[in-house]
Amino acid sequence: MGDKHSHWKLQEPAVYRILDANLDRSREGLRIIEEWCRFGLNSAQLASECKQMRQELASWHSSEIRASRDTPGDPGTELTHPQEEQRSGIQQLLQANLCRVEEGLRVLEEYSKLYNSDMSSAFKQMRYRVYTLESNLLAYRRHQQLMRSPLYFVTSPSEQLFTIVEAALQGGLTLLQYRDKTADDSVQLSHAHKLRQLCHHYGALFIMNDRVDLALAVDADGVHLGQQDIPIALARQILGPQRLIGRSTTNPDEMQRSIQEGADYIGVGPVYETPTKAGKAAAGLDYVRYAAKNSTIPWFAIGGIDMNNLNDVLKSGAERVAVVRAIIEAEQPTLVTQYFISQLSRLQTLRSIEANLSHSHV
Repeated sequence: MGDKHSHWKLQEPAVYRILDANLDRSREGLRIIEEWCRFGLNSAQLASECKQMRQELASWHSSEIRASRDTPGDPGTELTHPQEEQRSGIQQLLQANLCRVEEGLRVLEEYSKLYNSDMSSAFKQMRYRVYTLESNLLAYRRHQQLMRSPLYFVTSPSEQLFTIVEAALQGGLTLLQYRDKTADDSVQLSHAHKLRQLCHHYGALFIMNDRVDLALAVDADGVHLGQQDIPIALARQILGPQRLIGRSTTNPDEMQRSIQEGADYIGVGPVYETPTKAGKAAAGLDYVRYAAKNSTIPWFAIGGIDMNNLNDVLKSGAERVAVVRAIIEAEQPTLVTQYFISQLSRLQTLRSIEANLSHSHV
């Protein structure tokens, strides 16, 4: 017993320093995430979850552990990594700090086994809470971006696919769906991978049409399902809670069912007859009017919408539209994208002003 005790005495300062450094690291990482939840996402719930974990970490950060600190003598303070010096965007910054917290908690969980088993199990629980936080953060960010995307570009096969998509992204596109019913799986996989990278480079969401397996394989932001595709609940089970699931609808029944089944957004159409849905009768502007009054989730009018008929669709109550040929066949995809976005954004501003005015008169 004496031997064991003296052995611990020799190890004790090192273990305390490891606990001290990782308590600091985890708290700092959580603070960085908390600030974004609070000011970037305006989410009180996510911010308070971070704060709670920081306070729990602080409660384990005893004076005994703090007393072991030796910053001048710590060889790690000089170490850096080129990627630590720069971040390409908020997403990468959050990812880096979530990793930092998860790694810090893992170290705390292991080393506190030598010090206090209650502490070890507390950190194990917290690590799982951080994984959930990571999931919720991603889901929240994707939902926010979906809400803020008035234009949805759905691709169709084209020799110039990547050039056109990049041109649209340069025009401000923030939501893209890759749709190709005819290409082989290997081609779809490689195209989807490249398109996802393009979208993420421009800060846009990338959605995969139909294929839940390919959406997972390329780490897409979500999947879009037709009425004949797998049920939303099954897609959710496979993809997890943090990805978006959209569903095409052509009438009020399909809309209500998709909302009940947990779709994050729906397509409403086809508004006009379109070669993309050959042989399918147009749902018309009546269905757009119905969606404007009854949909409780974001919806996109889709089907044959172009610059000539956009105004009629907007007058019927649409605030978001999805287009295929209007961009894929455009001479200048960047300009067309900018035109659609400016019309839609102007309308959203006008409608929110009207809503505020009518609200203030009530």
